[in-house]
Amino acid sequence: MTNTDANQPRTASDNPEGAADAASTAGTHRTVRGVIARSKGAPVEMVDIVIPAPGANDVIVDVQACGVCHTELAYRDGDIADDYPFLLDHEATGIVSEVGDAVTHVEVGDFVVLNWRAVCGQCHACKKGEPKYCFDTHNASKPMTLADGTELTPALGIGAFSDATLVHEGQCTKVDPSAAPAVAGLLGCGVMAGIGAAINTGEVTRGESVAVIGCGGVGTAAIAGAKLAGATTIIAVDISDDKLATAREFGATEVINSKELAATAPDATGEDDPVVKQIRELTGGFGADVVIDAVGRPETYVQAFYARDLAGRVVLVGVPSPTMNLEVPLLDVFGRGGSLKSSWYGDCLPERDFPMLVDLSLDDRLPLGDFVTERIGLDDVEEAFDTMKAGKVLRSVVTL
Repeated sequence: MTNTDANQPRTASDNPEGAADAASTAGTHRTVRGVIARSKGAPVEMVDIVIPAPGANDVIVDVQACGVCHTELAYRDGDIADDYPFLLDHEATGIVSEVGDAVTHVEVGDFVVLNWRAVCGQCHACKKGEPKYCFDTHNASKPMTLADGTELTPALGIGAFSDATLVHEGQCTKVDPSAAPAVAGLLGCGVMAGIGAAINTGEVTRGESVAVIGCGGVGTAAIAGAKLAGATTIIAVDISDDKLATAREFGATEVINSKELAATAPDATGEDDPVVKQIRELTGGFGADVVIDAVGRPETYVQAFYARDLAGRVVLVGVPSPTMNLEVPLLDVFGRGGSLKSSWYGDCLPERDFPMLVDLSLDDRLPLGDFVTERIGLDDVEEAFDTMKAGKVLRSVVTL
């Protein structure tokens, strides 16, 4: 895209149908449409947002597709922070349209997946060789604002429910440009979280057994990741037969309707839980090598804890609410051994994982495209939240 006076960007008021045009003259700001959460629990709004000229290491990315994630709903409802107004979304792909003076990682015209783990290389975790735990990740040096100058807080440092967004160059991961934007962008959060929970955190290896509790988008991605890693027995657990049918399509070899089983012994817990017993029965009486809790509730975590083999691994990738507490006998923790892990963003490293997974998708070895349930417009986000809460989609994707 070129920066000419004849190619000024359209705004929310004069461009209701499509994305904004190319960037404005270098060194000046740019006005585009964006979806914000203005206050706790209020419906999201589409408004004009102002993108400043990039700082030295910043880039402007023209967004092509962005996924609707539960995280956006949590931001809207105040479950993550209260730094309103938020510019929502963090799961996107696009084309780099403008770069700062010191940018070397990407160039104008690059097709990129945006990530929120642009590791610093200097913090305690990075220096220990654990960049997936980096706690000083890079973000843009300048804030985007509303038209009246009010600063916006971009969701997870991205803010991609917009025609364009401002990010640090390290937040851009180049992938094969032949990938469909709506598909590649899924790696920006939920699908990467699930696949990574199996491959990176759970360290699933060939021939192992895996149980996944909760078969929404993240859980289904964990099933796909377990299959990709070579697991031979993959057990899907959910309360919805429709979700279990979808789980089979992504690689589950066995399914358990936990709602139906729970009705047979409603007061049973721990080792007596019928879901735990069924997982053990499906794994030769031992329990699964890896159990992934993609729900994030005390009840499902306890099921995961007892459904694993002795010295098996539990991976928590579902996000609990701040008020939840867990009670497990400490002697059981000691006696059962193994490991209890949490998986944040699938313990991914975007520069390592995104290009590989896109390539596997293009080779038809990873069904990323099947996660896209529907394509919607930028003004359909609030409705998409309702669809997501109803469990009707793996992913709704905004296309621009």
